[in-house]
Amino acid sequence: MRNRWLKWGILALVIGGAAVLFYKKVYLPKSTYNYETAKQGELNLTVFGIGNVSAKNIHPIASNTGGKILKIFKDQGESVHKGEIIATLDPVDLPDQLAQAKAVLEKSRFETEASRQELRQLEAQQELARANFRRYETLNKRGYAAQEEYDKARTDLKVVQAQIAAAKARIASSLAEQKRSQKSIDALQQKIDRLRVLSPMDGTVVSKDAEAGQTIAAQQPIVTVVDPREVWVKAYIYERISGQIAKKQKAQIVLRSKAGQKLRGFVARIEAESDPVTEERVVDVAFDKVPIPFYLNEQAEVTITTGLLHDVLLVPIRLVRHGGVWVYRRGEAHFIKLEILGKNDRFAAVKGLREGEKILVPDPHKKPLFEGADIRL
Repeated sequence: MRNRWLKWGILALVIGGAAVLFYKKVYLPKSTYNYETAKQGELNLTVFGIGNVSAKNIHPIASNTGGKILKIFKDQGESVHKGEIIATLDPVDLPDQLAQAKAVLEKSRFETEASRQELRQLEAQQELARANFRRYETLNKRGYAAQEEYDKARTDLKVVQAQIAAAKARIASSLAEQKRSQKSIDALQQKIDRLRVLSPMDGTVVSKDAEAGQTIAAQQPIVTVVDPREVWVKAYIYERISGQIAKKQKAQIVLRSKAGQKLRGFVARIEAESDPVTEERVVDVAFDKVPIPFYLNEQAEVTITTGLLHDVLLVPIRLVRHGGVWVYRRGEAHFIKLEILGKNDRFAAVKGLREGEKILVPDPHKKPLFEGADIRL
């Protein structure tokens, strides 16, 4: 009899120990929840979007003429200044043509100078011939000079005058040739100058689109330049949450390569046309201070502050499920529907709770919450 009672006593102890163990190791952990407290405060209303680093203006730098590239002086990531040489093209025979045109101009100048010296000599001869003609004209009228001598003096004067006219014509022709040669020189020099590709602006080379030795067509890009002051993020925002966005609103930018760093910015432009397929609006967000170096097309996350709510009740946004939260009241769980006044990526401003209310943190590893469930904190 005593052995029977001893066995039942041991069994009861085992069952009781198991029950206590179950209660402490299973029931209590499954019924004990963490919680957050509803607090009064201010809420920055934000809109989130994902985009890529871009720029207001992207400048492909090209040559006005085609040809073979001799040398490219700039590479990706390097700075350029307005008027700085970016590349040079092969001039082929243009320098020889220019030298020939300059030689023609020099020859024309020498010919002009020779004709002017000849003209000065002829003008001196004309003065002498005119004096002889006047003298023989007077003598002929008085009968002291023969008619033949008078005719010869008049002929000599006319010959000199004809030679002067011819010299003046040669000078005019030489001057016209000089103008033509000078225009030819200017045109050839302009062609040679156009073979030097200059930067039209200050900026940074973001891509090298050709290589030395490559033959390019006119207007084919050699490098692409961006003004760092015009770099921004082209963000894509869902239309249904984009209505409160306005220019100059403050924003935070997180680049994929700098995930732990929040960069300040602002809304610089809201594009007038949305994407009808993705139903997204394009918002260009500029940096307050552009990070150097920057990388076009790098993925970026943008959070735009669209407003501020004062003195509102705040609850963590991650705890809001199906338009409400689970709260702890007198040892039980109760689901409370909320009126959401606004939200950002961390908090929601709500109505329907009391300040200090304990909001349960749902946990898939614990027993499911239901109305009136027995809960411990």
